Amino acid sequence: MLFGRVETRSYYKSGTGSWDEHWCVVYSCIIDLLSSAVFGDSSSSLLLSLLLAQLHLLASAFPAHPRKIQTDFDKLTNQTRHLLKLTQDLLKDPVFGSEIDHHRFKSLPAISSRVSDLTSLESKPTLSQLHADLKSFEHHFEWLNRITRKQQHSSIPKLTGMISHIKSLINSLQRQMTRTEAPQIPVPSPSLPPNPTFHWDVVQSSQELLQQFRLFCDWASRVFLTLKSRLPA
Repeated sequence: MLFGRVETRSYYKSGTGSWDEHWCVVYSCIIDLLSSAVFGDSSSSLLLSLLLAQLHLLASAFPAHPRKIQTDFDKLTNQTRHLLKLTQDLLKDPVFGSEIDHHRFKSLPAISSRVSDLTSLESKPTLSQLHADLKSFEHHFEWLNRITRKQQHSSIPKLTGMISHIKSLINSLQRQMTRTEAPQIPVPSPSLPPNPTFHWDVVQSSQELLQQFRLFCDWASRVFLTLKSRLPA
């Protein structure tokens, strides 16, 4: 009976079985070994001990269930949309009503917002790039937070909260990358502007960073939805 089930496992590896069917085979083998062990088959007892000892390795070798991955992408989408809402709320401040006179940040991620780009996304490199971009924005916002604290700007509470949500999204994205074996891209140190000495420079720096991050969040939420739509049902 065990040899027949080994053939079933080979059948699964050929791509015709499902993860649930595969685990049913594994557990059936365990039950057969338990039955043999109860009736005094010493070789079955030894095989059972070895199988149980390695069961956690078997579990870690299999990818997450598609439904679990779908739930993970839902969480990533919701977190990103929440950050988008925080950014939009900050930009409603009347102080940001003027046009940016010149760009102060030279190392902000370049955001692609073309719908056509969504059709050609590859999961692993896309997740890696989003993670690197988020880390870059995190560094820029932490710099801005230090500056606004010195100037006692009114946006400090929301800016601090935003950084906390960015870190949470980064952690969620890192877990997803681990499950899908997506590599982490090294994030170079950002090229930050000199510390502004005038309040107007702080306002302009804040506005530029928030506008770029708004574009990023809008793009990232679309990316997560697209990657989720490609998962098997």
